[in-house]
Amino acid sequence: MSADRFQCMLQRSSHRLGLPAWAFVLDLSHMSSTTAQEPASALPVTDLLPAGLLPAGLPPTSALPSGQKPWECSWLACAPGEWPTLMWVALLHVSAVIGVFFIGLPTWPIVAVAVALIFLGGLGTTVAYHRALTHRGVKLNPVVEQILIGFAVLNGSGRPRNWVAMHRLHHATSDGPDDISSPHHGGFWWAHLRWLWQAETSRGERFAPDLDGFRYRFWDYVLVPMLALSFFGGLLWPSADHEVVLAAWLWLGPLRLLWALHAQCTVNSICHLGTMSSEGGSSRNWYWLALVHMGQGENWHANHHRQQVDPRLGYGAQIDFGWMVITGLRWCGLAERVRDPRHRRSAPASTLADAA
Repeated sequence: MSADRFQCMLQRSSHRLGLPAWAFVLDLSHMSSTTAQEPASALPVTDLLPAGLLPAGLPPTSALPSGQKPWECSWLACAPGEWPTLMWVALLHVSAVIGVFFIGLPTWPIVAVAVALIFLGGLGTTVAYHRALTHRGVKLNPVVEQILIGFAVLNGSGRPRNWVAMHRLHHATSDGPDDISSPHHGGFWWAHLRWLWQAETSRGERFAPDLDGFRYRFWDYVLVPMLALSFFGGLLWPSADHEVVLAAWLWLGPLRLLWALHAQCTVNSICHLGTMSSEGGSSRNWYWLALVHMGQGENWHANHHRQQVDPRLGYGAQIDFGWMVITGLRWCGLAERVRDPRHRRSAPASTLADAA
């Protein structure tokens, strides 16, 4: 038996016992065979990248050298170079828990700023990262684009090139064995958090060659300072009362970043817990997640998987502030080339919403 295989077997044997009870209940790695079908319709790679920028073939499966899958190993196992991600996620959770017990409640201005930053960061992720850069559903004014990217980075969404590449990889392999964040293979917690530091993210690097310019690479260089500002920025709150300053740090730093992290992660986990269908695979719309996403539209995930290039995610009564922002930017001349897919032109919004 090889050393790699023996090490992974040891990690695997402690996997279940190392999980808290609530995580064990929600772990869906052994879902019934009725949901483990072949993917219904993964998006063709040709719909993800501009012509002439297609990668040659799909990436290999994310198996370890021992042949084991990464979700079968310990939560502490990291893919090459991903240990900082695990440390970041752990730091957010530990500091938030400690802070809640030892730091007082915030003032209303602190809460207002925290909510505003979450909302603006969410818009940066859904409008710039997702709809504009990943699927090219809209072309944003470069200044507006960079401002939105900045808010997304401050919200903990990471580098735009990496985010776009991973999301394109997800669509190209959706619900299949190579899907980087599918709960139907690795379980709920794999899709929700663990893939962030355990998946081999280098597999998706070739899925974003169109973001190789300096204005996107720039965010690779400033990521660490931006995250430091995001985490510690609350300490700059203008107050002589140290308790108020500490409350600002907690609510503008760890708690805000945790909300943003888990809200975004629900798209990979909760929004893919459905059974397979002929359209959209396992993706589902969840009305109650509109509260978590502050109405920005990412919770209408079945709509998105049916028409990935459509910059509008919510139809009819489905609230989609991301689409409203795109519409407003277009009206101001700050957005162009807004895609208008045929399915939206040929069917009323109420029909599209009911179909979801």
